[in-house]
Parts: sequence; C-alpha cells; structure tokens
Amino acid sequence: MDELSAHWPTGGGLAPIVRVPGGELAEVAGAADFAVLPVGAVEWHGPHLPLGTDLILAEGFAAHSAVAAGHRGVLFPAVPYAACPGQTRPWPGTVAIRPEIAVGYLADVIEGIVAAGFPRLLIVNGHDANMSTVRAAMEWVSGRRRASLLLVNWFQLVTPAETTEIYGPLPSRGHGGAYETSGVLGFDPDAVRLDAVTDLPPKPKLPVDHPYVLVESRPEPWQGWSGHISLANVAAGTRVRELAGGRLRDIVDAWIAAPLPAPPTDDPPGKES
Repeated sequence: MDELSAHWPTGGGLAPIVRVPGGELAEVAGAADFAVLPVGAVEWHGPHLPLGTDLILAEGFAAHSAVAAGHRGVLFPAVPYAACPGQTRPWPGTVAIRPEIAVGYLADVIEGIVAAGFPRLLIVNGHDANMSTVRAAMEWVSGRRRASLLLVNWFQLVTPAETTEIYGPLPSRGHGGAYETSGVLGFDPDAVRLDAVTDLPPKPKLPVDHPYVLVESRPEPWQGWSGHISLANVAAGTRVRELAGGRLRDIVDAWIAAPLPAPPTDDPPGKES
C-alpha cells in the first residue's frame, strides 16, 4: 500500500490531518481536493441536549462532505470554542470567548491550513454566532493568501418550508428546538434526553414580513433554549441529516469543479505600472 492509499484506502473520503506524518504532508496536500474544518461551540442548549451540540453537528456534517464523487478531503480538528451570545453565556457549561479573540484565532487557524498546502478549505459550521467571526477571518486570509474558502452552515441547508413539512406549523428552528434536537438525534441519539424537558415555545416573531435581526438580553419564554421538543424524533433527525448532507455534497461538487482564484495582490486589476 502506497502512502496515499494509506490515507484514502477507498480512493476518497476524509483523511484526518492528525494522522499524517510531517514527511508526507506535501504529497497528501498535493493529492487532496480540499481540507475541512468543522467549527462549533461548547454551549448550553438546554437540559436535553449536550453541551457539544454544535460540535456534534459540525463534525457530523463535515463527514458528509467528501462522500460524493470520491473526493479526497483532509479533516482538521474541530474548533471547539466560540463567541457565544449573551443569552447563553450565563447558563452552565457555556465556554465563551470574546468576539475579537475569536476572529483573530480563526484567522490564524485558517491561514495556517492554507499555508500548509490546502488552498481550498471548507468550513462546516454548527454555531450561528460563528458566521460573522468566521466570515471576517476568511476575508482577512483571502487578502493574504491564494485561497478558496467555503463556509457552510448546516442549519441553513434545510429550508423553513421543509422544516414546516417535517414538524408541522409550530415553530421548530429555535436554539435547542426540535430542528436542532433532531439534528443531534440523527448523528448521536444517545446524547439526547428527550424526557428531560417539556415544551418551551419560542418567542413569537414580530408581525411583519420584512427581514430584521432582533437581539434581546433575556427574551421570554427562554431558559437558554426554547422550542417544541415534543416534535423531535429520530426519524426527523434522519431526514434532516439526509437533506442537509446531500445539499452539502452538492455544494462541494460545484465548488471543486470551479477553478481556483488568482493570488491576491496589492494592485487593483488594470492598474498601470
């Protein structure tokens, strides 16, 4: 068995970077289609969900990314700690870092992976607050390195219309709610305690159709989570995993088929020397 077959014994899939000897890194990076970085959080999601909910989901969906078309991916260890909103920071088990620290840390991690020989990096996110910090870090790295950085949030891969089809008309997409609970059930059902809570309906949305972002210090009803947990089940979790996983693979297929960008430059296009 040659060195590459040892890392991708079936020709494709994800090879963990922690198992790659330093002397084989250049060959593995040269043969890989992309690298994968799951990002999550250690955060309270209610008495029924594990503190590593966002990590379970990010790592679970990351494993789907190289299934289609036999792509060769290299899996980097997940980023476990994140900036967390004020509504979950006071609850037990939440480990929150400051947003400015999160951006700098993520920028260094992303640039390090690109510098190691992986210009294509897929970041699979399981924690909504990461979207802004990861995006800021990606923008910084892309101005310094030739890179194609793809950020996908698993939560957005299933549409609100589809969650309504799965769960019915009651709200299901809140923090720690039926949708997120089902997602964990789809990967690690033993980590969920459905009998630990009764339904805690999320706060109703404002009666307008326009887009908005509302951040409040202590919404009601709220216990660091909210939602109709009675709607969650393993069958729904399997459906969520299949829908979101299939769409992630579609995104990866299209991304890999596209050419890499040109390296960054300090000179704008068309500038005369």
